[in-house]
Amino acid sequence: MPYVANTDENRRQMLERIGVGSFEELLKDIPEELRLKKPLNLPSALSELEVTNLMRELSEQNKSSLEYVNFLGAGSYDHFIPAVVDQIISRSEFYTAYTPYQAEASQGTLQSIYEFQSLICQLTEMELANASLYDGGSALGEACLLAHYHTEKNRILIPENLHPLYKRVLKTYVSGQGLKLVEVAHIDGQIRASAVKEKIDDQTAAVVIQNPNFFGVLEEDIEEIEKLTHSSGALLVMVCDPISLGILKTPGEYNADIVVGEGQSLGNRMSFGGPYLGYFACKREYLRRLPGRLIGVTTDNRGQRGFVMTLQTREQHIRREKATSNICTNQGLMALAATVYLSLLGKQGIKKVAELCLQKAHCTLEKIESETGFKRKFSAPFFTEFVLESPVAPKKVIKAGLKQNLLAGVDLSQFKMGLDGCLLVAVTEKRSKAEIDGLVSFFKTQSQPVSKVKSESKGEVTV
Repeated sequence: MPYVANTDENRRQMLERIGVGSFEELLKDIPEELRLKKPLNLPSALSELEVTNLMRELSEQNKSSLEYVNFLGAGSYDHFIPAVVDQIISRSEFYTAYTPYQAEASQGTLQSIYEFQSLICQLTEMELANASLYDGGSALGEACLLAHYHTEKNRILIPENLHPLYKRVLKTYVSGQGLKLVEVAHIDGQIRASAVKEKIDDQTAAVVIQNPNFFGVLEEDIEEIEKLTHSSGALLVMVCDPISLGILKTPGEYNADIVVGEGQSLGNRMSFGGPYLGYFACKREYLRRLPGRLIGVTTDNRGQRGFVMTLQTREQHIRREKATSNICTNQGLMALAATVYLSLLGKQGIKKVAELCLQKAHCTLEKIESETGFKRKFSAPFFTEFVLESPVAPKKVIKAGLKQNLLAGVDLSQFKMGLDGCLLVAVTEKRSKAEIDGLVSFFKTQSQPVSKVKSESKGEVTV
């Protein structure tokens, strides 16, 4: 966009065009006591060249994963994205497309959403999926509301090892609904069926299980938890990393009622935390309570295949009191990226990515434990992410890593989960042997015991 400054003549012409003599006339309905009586505290005006240079300087303060070796995870992952994904989503007919209000004129958009739904159903082995939601946290919130409306019960059991940011989103979702969130404690990073049995009752609407959970740990009692959940009349809601479904047992195989998750790892960049997309799949019996939109395929009066919005359950399309959700977008561009990514990889490709993540993560942990003072926190099986007990404050480790262009992990003390002194480390298929060895060497330097060395200029100092 060109740099265009307004002149006094520009302002005069605009005011004349709208039929007022001065800018003050536009403010006449604002009480005098509410108006600012002094100039805004703004810097001096800049020329286009100066603004361009300033914006460049500001942008250079940001650092991307291209400049750092990235072992961060916690819901946002550095996976490889084939070039064709960006090539396709950058096409103008996709990049500038908006909500298909006139569905019959938006066949390309509708088809891409339909393909996304179909791929999510295949990945999760569920009967239907919607047109995606804002992100993983909002998808979980919508799932719990669906369970509440369907069962007419008001207790939601959530695991202690659920993503803490998802918990915050969920608390916001249920705050005005009279729902009660009941937390189930974990044992060695896992939720046990015995703990669920103690908490569940006939007023429980849903039991939430995340697999792999926030610690990267795989849950082992899901089958028993499923039986407890359904015997009490509640719905089983699973939160899953879609990449893990390339090798793990699917939610459909566990007889889950609803499965949700974050789709960022499917061909979308980390992008400073968003925009992302939430996927939502469920059993057919919950079709009428599905949030957002559902795209279907049909045949027109000429025998040609066509795509339609089968369900439009938000208040913009139907009467407010009939709406199941106020979700206002399906993150179409992000969902398209996920569609292209899954189409490119296919069943064998997604399996290979999952296997590489699994193998590299386990190799990394083995090296860390054998060569450094960092130790594994949980003994339970894990997928691609694991928690380490750090011999020094995680904040210091992370700060030292930044100086070496290394993102060493996530400090878990910020989440108030009783894991002070712990780092969450994620290893994706992108990490090379050299990068993994570099992380191990770095941890080795960080875990060395305090020693005393001689300084030629200042005598004895501690390092």
